[in-house]
Amino acid sequence: MSGPITLPTLRMMLDYVDTPVLVKLKSGLRIKGVLKTYDQHLNIILGDAEEIGETSIRRLGLTLVRGDSVVVITPAA
Repeated sequence: MSGPITLPTLRMMLDYVDTPVLVKLKSGLRIKGVLKTYDQHLNIILGDAEEIGETSIRRLGLTLVRGDSVVVITPAA
C-alpha cells in the first residue's frame, strides 16, 4: 500500500476541481466525471460519473474512487 500523495501533487489537483476528468484504474477501468473533491490519499469524488467500456458507457452518478486504485487522472476531452 502506498503512502499519502505529496503536497505539490495535491496542489496541482486543485486545478481540476469542478472540471471533467478521466480516471484510469489499476483494474483497467476508465471512469469519466466531474472532480468534486479529493483527499491526501487521492480518494476522489466524481459527479456525473460514467464507466467507459470498450463498447458501452455505464452511468454511475456520484461516485467515490479509492485512491489506491487510481493509476492516472487526466483532463477529459
